[in-house]
Amino acid sequence: MPTTRRTLITASAALATGALVGAPAAEAQTRPPVRTKPTVVLVHGAFADASGWNDVARILQRDGYPVLAPANPLRSVSADSAYLASILATVPGPLVLVAHSYGGMVITNAALGNPNVQALVYVAAFAPDQGETLQGLQLKYPGSKLGEAALDFRPYPTADGVGSVDGYVKTDVFRDVFAGDLPRSTTDLMAATQRPGDVHTLREPSGAPAWKTVPSWYLVARNDNLIPAAAQRFMAQRAGARVTEVNASHVAMISQPRVTADVIKHAAR
Repeated sequence: MPTTRRTLITASAALATGALVGAPAAEAQTRPPVRTKPTVVLVHGAFADASGWNDVARILQRDGYPVLAPANPLRSVSADSAYLASILATVPGPLVLVAHSYGGMVITNAALGNPNVQALVYVAAFAPDQGETLQGLQLKYPGSKLGEAALDFRPYPTADGVGSVDGYVKTDVFRDVFAGDLPRSTTDLMAATQRPGDVHTLREPSGAPAWKTVPSWYLVARNDNLIPAAAQRFMAQRAGARVTEVNASHVAMISQPRVTADVIKHAAR
């Protein structure tokens, strides 16, 4: 076979095989890398449980976000924060922490020093500075309906034998204090199944706040009867948070799940 013809055949074979083998590699070099979505960790507060995030979690999962909604022990600021921090340490990759109410105290402390935490989202939540207490922030502005008269106190035993006291929102005021924009049938069930918070959390000072180093977002609930909207705005502004406001009761994530999910997705991006 003449040399020229043999060369053409060899080149054609190389194109037919080598080009096909090399094409995926070339395409892979030009294709943009797939960005992994962060895990969204949803932290509930007192008088509630993780089920309060159900509608928000459903929206986030549908949009491809990994979601984790752990149980918050509601025993003390320091213990609850340490518990959440231990959970976060087991989750690989970037994290977005979202908190409601007292859960804000927890993420503010638990996120500190964790380089995977990319954003903090407060949903009608406490965003304390160092040394501040739940009670101090709740009463900083007038308007909260969660006082001693609205609570039932029930002692419970502790491992050290000293004992402590849990606070429950009374059934007859639960809807007005906690979730005024939800149906009575729903709030009656929420009141019956509420998880209490240890009353000592009210005066326990918070530690150094993660929001000083981690970008934050805040969803203000304008019709909140537990944390006055003025207090929410104060905490959001101080933290330098990106603020969204919504006409909602204290449980904005239940009555306004789409708005809540949108704020979380903005933080995640």
